[in-house]
Amino acid sequence: MDKIIKAIPLRDYQIDILTSSGISGIFDVKPYLKGSAFKELKNKSYFSLVRPAHHGIMWPNEQDFSSDTIIWDIKNAQPQSEAFVGQARSS
Repeated sequence: MDKIIKAIPLRDYQIDILTSSGISGIFDVKPYLKGSAFKELKNKSYFSLVRPAHHGIMWPNEQDFSSDTIIWDIKNAQPQSEAFVGQARSS
């Protein structure tokens, strides 16, 4: 399983991601904010506390996303050529 090695919070509930295999992109958390498990992430100060953990990303109160979910979202949010730029560089 790919590991998230960089998770930098950005504006508008997005996170700049880099994985151990070199995949990079922007993970958009907005679609997940409707669920009750993630409502605390709407607080921008709390959202900024994101960090890589357990192959994914996590916040202090244990909200988390797996690297599989993050990578799938990144690949499906961008044209294929952009989603694999980082991966191609590491090959």
